[in-house]
Amino acid sequence: MELARTSERDMMNIAVDEEKTGFHAGNHPLFSRMPSSVSFNKLRKRLLRQVRQALDDFGMLKGAKRWLVGVSGGKDSYSLLALLMDLQWRGLLPVEIIACNLDQGQPNFPKHILPDYLSSIGVKHRIEYRDTYSIVKEKVPTGATYCSLCSRLRRGNLYRIAREEDCDALVLGHHREDILETFFMNLFHGGRLASMPAKLLNDEGDLMVLRPLAYAAEDDLARFAAAMAFPIIPCDLCGSQDGLERNAMKAMLADIERRMPGRKDTMLRALGHANPSHLLDPKLFDFQSLSPEPRE
Repeated sequence: MELARTSERDMMNIAVDEEKTGFHAGNHPLFSRMPSSVSFNKLRKRLLRQVRQALDDFGMLKGAKRWLVGVSGGKDSYSLLALLMDLQWRGLLPVEIIACNLDQGQPNFPKHILPDYLSSIGVKHRIEYRDTYSIVKEKVPTGATYCSLCSRLRRGNLYRIAREEDCDALVLGHHREDILETFFMNLFHGGRLASMPAKLLNDEGDLMVLRPLAYAAEDDLARFAAAMAFPIIPCDLCGSQDGLERNAMKAMLADIERRMPGRKDTMLRALGHANPSHLLDPKLFDFQSLSPEPRE
């Protein structure tokens, strides 16, 4: 897994792809107002390369025909949709895409923004209303974090919608930092080595969960979203809470990266190079039968 910055060769590869397919991202309505600067062009191509690498590394396109792409209205999901549509426009993603927003009944949620935006760029979409906000507020004690229950309720509804739309995968906008933060949350608070996999089969065994932004840096996605001027919708539920465990992990990782630049990519590579015999889990490695060969 190589996560270096976009090289000259990478940029040439995407240019060759454009020439072969005859398509250019600027022709898609999503990119009609994209900046023309060299820096943005490099950023877009870097993100495209990382998405393509994730698709290839984890076999995300195997048997893929129809994807439900979760769009919350945040920077990550907007960027995910744009990059997938970019690849589809180039002829490099032979998958039908349906964008889906789950309106969870949060107060003051601007219901018109996502359908208006998705319609304006010609993306097939479904807007689903389910008042999970009231359930979370009722079930979670005052002062506790909402994220876990909110996430479970949202995921259950997205699975249902994916089935109703005859999709074979639910595609989510989790990025490099989400994966690293989840790893450290499990390490510090759960006592286990686990994170967000880039590709997961759901418990029922009928849907894949895909994270094509697994190699993408959150800062890059933030710059991409700002440059593309996506109509961002803030989360008024979990976004208003302070002291979340994830925020602590985010701050810790930011401090590590500040002190030792490049450590985030190194940690992400480590998640792809596990050595069970050098850990302590007897379920992963047969320590009981490990013994030296008899000496002559």
